[in-house]
Amino acid sequence: MALSKIYDGDEPVRVNKWLAQSGVCSRREADSLIERGQILVDGVRVTDAGRKIEKGQTVSIDDEGKDALDSRITILYHKPIGIVSGTPEPGEIPAVRMIRRANVYGPAEVFPDHHSKLAPVGRLDKDSRGLLIMSEDGVLAKAIIGPESDLEKEYHVRVRGPLFEEKLKWLRHGLTLDGRKLKPAIVTQTGEQSLSFILKEGRNRQIRRMCEMVELRVIDLYRDRIGPLHMGDLPEGQWRHMTPDERAALISQS
Repeated sequence: MALSKIYDGDEPVRVNKWLAQSGVCSRREADSLIERGQILVDGVRVTDAGRKIEKGQTVSIDDEGKDALDSRITILYHKPIGIVSGTPEPGEIPAVRMIRRANVYGPAEVFPDHHSKLAPVGRLDKDSRGLLIMSEDGVLAKAIIGPESDLEKEYHVRVRGPLFEEKLKWLRHGLTLDGRKLKPAIVTQTGEQSLSFILKEGRNRQIRRMCEMVELRVIDLYRDRIGPLHMGDLPEGQWRHMTPDERAALISQS
């Protein structure tokens, strides 16, 4: 078998749930593997999505299933202003359409095609630019934007309007959006009209709305970092594959 793990929990648990909790794949991916007969328990192929395993049993994914998991594509894209990260309105260009051979940065052996299921992992507004991750990897997506994720996202922001310490205090601790208190943010003034934001959440247009509430207007917003992953020297409008080490670092810090 290509991949095997021994279950050491005390209570029986569903195979798909345990594989997701173990970081092997998402629950949806596990269901697909079961449907295709690519998961075995103690050498016997599992065909029931509700199958539970008990302590000491070995769960295996066959070579074909392991190859399917290994072929999941994750890319880093330096999104320019004007490209939308999510579902586009008529006339808009979605980021996934910009992932082409012509604008890959560095070597690449695998390219997305019409069979790929790349999806943006987190928001980056049409009017914002910077680091956007797109992936077919459910485990990675959960690590970055799941409800239990604790990953920092860092932004560099230029604003118009008077800046003073009391506004920075409000931005750091005192604001509520849509009736919900925001998590504390690290907000630092880095220039006469520039700020650095470090957030652990990604509410809709959060930084722009936070700034509006303290009478600041955002004129440029650039995301430089997600967890341990920085934009680096990736040119605007280009993309590259995420490395295995980068994936492991993101998952370990979530």
